[in-house]
Amino acid sequence: MKKISGIAELKNVLNQQEKVWLLLYKSGSEQSDCARDNFENAVVSGADVLCITDVNQVKDIHPEYGVTTVPSLLQFENGELKNVIKGCHTKEQFSSMISKTVTATNTTGEAKRQKRVIVYTTPTCSWCNTIKRYFKETGIQYHEVNVAADQKAAEEMVRKSGQQGVPQTEIDGQIVVGFDKARINTLLGIR
Repeated sequence: MKKISGIAELKNVLNQQEKVWLLLYKSGSEQSDCARDNFENAVVSGADVLCITDVNQVKDIHPEYGVTTVPSLLQFENGELKNVIKGCHTKEQFSSMISKTVTATNTTGEAKRQKRVIVYTTPTCSWCNTIKRYFKETGIQYHEVNVAADQKAAEEMVRKSGQQGVPQTEIDGQIVVGFDKARINTLLGIR
C-alpha cells in the first residue's frame, strides 16, 4: 500500500504502472476511515498497484479528477482514469473490484459467480442513487462509472445502448436503461 503525497507523485506512479487503484479518503470521517481500513485489508493478487491519499493532507489530486466526495476509489489503466467507485465497501468487495472476480453465496452455502454489474451514473441523478441503494440492500456488488467525469465511458455507454440517459446498468453484457427493477431482478436472479 503506497501513500501518495500529491499529484506529481501520483502521475509518476501512473507513468510506471499499468493498473493503479487510488483510494481518496478524509481521515476523521467515519465512512472514510471505514473505507481506508477495509481497502488496506483487502486481499489482492496480481500486478495492480494500491495507493491511498488523505484529502485532509493532499489537496491537489481530487480536483484534478473531478472528485467531489470521499471516500472514492479511482481506477487507472495505462495512466487514464477509468472508473470512480464511491463509498465504503467491505474488504471482500474491494478485493473483488480489484481482482474483477465477484462471487455470491446461494442459499445452500455454495459459492457461485455473481454476474458482472456495471452502473453508469452521474452525480446529480436521483435514480442513480436509487439503483445503487437497491444493489447495496440486496447485496449485489457493482462497479460505478461516473459518465459525467469520463467522456470515453459516456461514449462507450451510448455505443452499447443507443441511449444517453442514466442510470444504465450492464449485467454480463446485457444493458438495462433506467431503474427497471423487474428486468434487473430477472437478470441477477433476485426474487
